[in-house]
Amino acid sequence: MGRPALKEARPAADTAASHGAWLAVLAAGIAAAMHIWKLPGALAVVQHDLSLTLVQAGLLVGVIQAASIAGGLPVALAGEAFGLRRMLLLGLVLLSAGSVTGALAPDVVLLLASRALEGVGFLLAVVVAPALIRQVAPPRQLNMALTGWATFHGVASLIGLAAGAFFLQAAGWRPWWLAMAVLTLAPVPFILARVPADGAARAAQWRDSVCKVRRTVATVRPWLTGIVFACYTAQWMALLGFLPSIYQSSGLTGVWPGLLSAAVGGANAIGAAAAGPLLQWGTTERKIVFWTFLAMAATSWATFAVRWENLAGGFAVQLLLIVAFSAAGGLIPAALTRYSVTIAPPGGSVPAVLGLTQQVFNVGNFAGPMVVAALAAATGGWHATWWMTCGLSILGIALLPALSQPQYRDEHGRELERM
Repeated sequence: MGRPALKEARPAADTAASHGAWLAVLAAGIAAAMHIWKLPGALAVVQHDLSLTLVQAGLLVGVIQAASIAGGLPVALAGEAFGLRRMLLLGLVLLSAGSVTGALAPDVVLLLASRALEGVGFLLAVVVAPALIRQVAPPRQLNMALTGWATFHGVASLIGLAAGAFFLQAAGWRPWWLAMAVLTLAPVPFILARVPADGAARAAQWRDSVCKVRRTVATVRPWLTGIVFACYTAQWMALLGFLPSIYQSSGLTGVWPGLLSAAVGGANAIGAAAAGPLLQWGTTERKIVFWTFLAMAATSWATFAVRWENLAGGFAVQLLLIVAFSAAGGLIPAALTRYSVTIAPPGGSVPAVLGLTQQVFNVGNFAGPMVVAALAAATGGWHATWWMTCGLSILGIALLPALSQPQYRDEHGRELERM
C-alpha cells in the first residue's frame, strides 16, 4: 500500500520562497545539532583541563538534553501560539549565546550551565522545525523534506566531529566553541528571507493552543512513540558521544578519533535517507523500526562483546560494525518522525506530538551517556556497552505492537485518502 496523500494537511506552499524554506529550516536544525557534536571530539581535552571524572564527562555529554526532558510540550504550546519561525530563531540565538558562555567557562559548573542553555536553544529549534517544514514544504516535496529532516543529526555529527577534529588540533576547544557560536547564526538570514513570517500572537490563539495540546497529551500513541524513539536515541547518543574517547583509549591520536567518529555519524544520515524510498514503496514504519532494532542489537553485540584488539585486523572489523550500527539506526528517526506527524488526534496538534515525543526520547539522550559511562567505570572498559544497546533494542521491539497504523488526518480531523 502506498503512502497517504498529505497535500491537504496544510495550506499550499507553492510560492517561490517556499521551495527554499524547508532547506533553510533543515540548515538551522543541522547547525543546532552541531552543538551536541562539538563536545565528543573535545571531551578528552575538556576532561583534562577541568579535571572531570568519567561520570561527570557523561553528565556533560547528556546535560544538553535536560531541557528537552521537561520542555517539549511547553515549547510546542508556545510554537502553536507564538509562532514556529519565531521559536526557531530564538533557539538559534540561545545556542549561540550558550556557546559563547561555554568558551569563557573557568570551571565545570559554568560549562554545565552553558550546555544547559544550549539545550534550551536546541529544544526550541528542533521541536518546531518538523512542523514548520510540514507547513512550508511544497506538497510534492513533503516526503523528501521530512526524510531530509530525519538526517539532520547524522549530518550534524559528520560535520561537527570532522570539522572539530581539525579545529581542535589547530586552536583548542574554546575557540571551537566561539566558532560554533558564529556558525549557528548563519542560517538566520535565509530563514528571514525564505520562511513566511508568523502572524501576531493573540490570547485566543493561546487558549486554542492549550486545547490542542491537552487533546494530544490525552492520547497514548505519542507517548509510546517517544519511548520507542528513546530506545534508539539512548544507545546511539551514548555510543557516538563516547566514540572519540573509545578510539583514544585504543591508542589513536591526532585527528583520527574525530574523523573516524565523523564517518560513523555520517553513516547515520545515509541510513535516514534510505528510509525515504522504503516508506514511498509502502513499507510500514513498524517494519522498518523492527528490523532496525534487530540490526542494531546484532552489530552492537558483535562490536563490544568480541575482543577485537586481540585479533589481526580486528580494529577494521570493529569500525565496520560500528558504521553498520549507525547506518541501520538512521532508519528509526526517519520512520518515527514520519509516523509522528500523522498521529495527532482530531483537534490535536502536530507540534504537540513532536514536543511530547521529543520530551520522552530525550530522557534516553540524557541518560544513555551516563549509563554507558557507569558501565565502563564499573567493568573497567567499554566491552559491557552491548548490555545497554541490546536491552534497549529488545524493549523497543516489545513496544512496537502497540503502535498501530496511523489514521492520516488533516487539521480538521478528516481522514485523508491513501494513495
